[in-house]
Amino acid sequence: MSQLTALLQAIDQAQAQQDDAVMATVVQVEGSAYRRPGARMLVWSHGQPVGTISGGCLENEACKKAQWLTRHGQPALQRYSTGHADFYTDPDAYAQAQAQDIGSVYTNDIEADEDEALTFGLGCNGTVSVLFERLNSPAMLAVSQLLRHVQTSQRAGVIATVISNQKSHRKQTHDTKNKANQNNQSEISLQLGDRLLLDPLQHELSWFTQANSRVDSSLHQAMHNDVIFTLTRQKSLHQTYQTAQGSIQVFLEYVAPPNRLVIFGAGHDAQPLVSMAKMQGWHVSVIDSRPHFARKARFPDADYVGCIDLTDTSALAELPNLTNGAAVAIMSHSLAQDRHWLKHMLLNPPRYIGQLGPRYRTERLIAEIQHSLTDPMHIEQGLEALHYPIGLDIGGDTPEAIALAIMAEITATLNQRSGKMLKQRDLSIHAE
Repeated sequence: MSQLTALLQAIDQAQAQQDDAVMATVVQVEGSAYRRPGARMLVWSHGQPVGTISGGCLENEACKKAQWLTRHGQPALQRYSTGHADFYTDPDAYAQAQAQDIGSVYTNDIEADEDEALTFGLGCNGTVSVLFERLNSPAMLAVSQLLRHVQTSQRAGVIATVISNQKSHRKQTHDTKNKANQNNQSEISLQLGDRLLLDPLQHELSWFTQANSRVDSSLHQAMHNDVIFTLTRQKSLHQTYQTAQGSIQVFLEYVAPPNRLVIFGAGHDAQPLVSMAKMQGWHVSVIDSRPHFARKARFPDADYVGCIDLTDTSALAELPNLTNGAAVAIMSHSLAQDRHWLKHMLLNPPRYIGQLGPRYRTERLIAEIQHSLTDPMHIEQGLEALHYPIGLDIGGDTPEAIALAIMAEITATLNQRSGKMLKQRDLSIHAE
């Protein structure tokens, strides 16, 4: 089970039990960190977590503070530094820091120095900003619904979250102050935790703000444009907007739909591949022309198991609905089946095509497919997406090792990475 699936189940359970749970969301990372912006963790009222916001170093502190930080029902932002802290080497300084509860907490009535942060001395030299919110708030209920809609509809969404509101410190005249007081409502801008959502199942963007928040038309249009840009770009970003009241920083989170894997071939080696893909939260389909192989009982974790006869032209015409934008692994161990599925994939290329078997076998299949076509150039685009032999060179010949090699290559390809060892990477792990 993926973390998102477990998180959504926990959200459903907490809502059913009316538990006053808190959602902790990573909204910004500076420097090195284990999890990236968008990572979420649900903290039950009794302090137990579901999900992670780090590699295990921040969870305990976050769970202890979640209820206290949100005790007034308003969002709070906590910054955690994973760099080295001098007071960790000084017992007296450390004890004093613990007693003073050093940290930075943001609510509507408390704003600590932004340069302060809880320091954990982990040596990672990063700062992680985590937004804490009560699960039963309107904004969090909408976010939870969006996450569920993205998973069920397999369509992307966008969550634009205000993570900082720096008020302008410009000097005002007496008349300006009086005018501001008279139009106080119009002077209130967006606040921490206010959101603009693009839900894949809704036809318009939706605002979820606190009672005294207000957004003018120019800011709305600017954020609207950036939400659409984020959806098109398919990547999260941070944006700062200048208003008459000051600057507003927003985390525009691209919520990607589950990756999809289509496996042609329902042999024994497909079973661990299904399990590994589902462990990462992927949508997995298994297709075979042999009824005794293509059975749901053999692949209980798969989202779809289909038996498609090689002569069924109507079913073949529907395949692009399943494979477009997906990763495809062809591994039926049958020349006839592999030739059939590979030909169709080369003519209608998905994001990734992987063919199991030795190189000479796949090249024989390609030659036969080209010979059967009026114009062999029709599969040129498909050949660019084809990987054979499928998988990274990690050694091992068990079904589990093969599945691991396949998933590693597919993941690297979809993320536009080489799949080489990280120690050979010149840039930082998360650098674009």
